[in-house]
Amino acid sequence: MTRKLLWAFLAIGVVLVAMPLVISMPGKANAGENMIQQFEPIMQPANVETTVRYYEDVFVPLGQVAPAFNDQTVATFEGYMTGMSALPAEAQKLIARMAASSGATPPQVQAQMAKEYPALSGMLQAMPQMQKDFGGMISMMKANTEIFSQVPAGLAHYKPLVETMQGEVDDYAQVSSLPDFNLFTVFFIVPGLLLIVLASYGLWQTSERHAHGAVTGGVPTPTH
Repeated sequence: MTRKLLWAFLAIGVVLVAMPLVISMPGKANAGENMIQQFEPIMQPANVETTVRYYEDVFVPLGQVAPAFNDQTVATFEGYMTGMSALPAEAQKLIARMAASSGATPPQVQAQMAKEYPALSGMLQAMPQMQKDFGGMISMMKANTEIFSQVPAGLAHYKPLVETMQGEVDDYAQVSSLPDFNLFTVFFIVPGLLLIVLASYGLWQTSERHAHGAVTGGVPTPTH
């Protein structure tokens, strides 16, 4: 083997060893392997199917409802609350007037109303709790109108992600079946080291033969 060819092998070996280090292949390969492992449970067919189902059957319908929870809706419900707040006092006035006109006592009128108008009577009795529950719902709506307004845009943003997950299940399975990404560095460095060792040994041998021929006065074999 000529010296020129040995020097070429040595240069190739140095490039194979140096290139992964120059482009930071060990760190990038390790990051790639970590990413594959972290995405593995997410990209399993059953999990992707669940993600798509939640998106299409839960979040998309929510996007149609969320715009209704706005400042105007909150103002409308607050108006209802104002009316509800006045209703118990007006009901008491009505009962007192009915009692006065009929000669009955207010408790008797209330008992008669409960008998003849049970739904209305029940609603008046439940009014304090209804006001509390209604007020809590309005407070929740008022505090989250900005969030509700972003739901349609959020759905549009995540739609490509969901569609990509759904379409790349098979491709991910093929990529994840590849050998450990950390081996890619080994595939470069080990052959490079072997070339460096073999080329260096060959160059050393040719140098020794050349030096031995010069010392003994022999005619060394020409090298290029």
